[in-house]
Amino acid sequence: MANGGYIVLTLEFHKEGKKWVAYCRELGTATFGYTLNDAEEKLKEAVSLHLNTLEDVGEREKFFKKHNITYHSHKPPANVTITTSIKGDIFVKPYARAVPELSFA
Repeated sequence: MANGGYIVLTLEFHKEGKKWVAYCRELGTATFGYTLNDAEEKLKEAVSLHLNTLEDVGEREKFFKKHNITYHSHKPPANVTITTSIKGDIFVKPYARAVPELSFA
């Protein structure tokens, strides 16, 4: 991404009945899908919409500061995408997301 960097978000997944619930801890964005892959794709789309909206209304930098979202000038190592299981039925997956450059970075 030209003139940009990355943020790392925490994606959390758990099963409720026949649905997978997906949640981004830092943004508070949530959705669901009938498969884990479907839930993950829907969450990534919701994250994009959330970040784009923050950018459009000029609140991204303020939101990042308030929620301790760290801006990285380089993409984190590939191993940041490892999925782990916690508590047996909750899965957490770091997600490196490209974003435009921040003025406070």
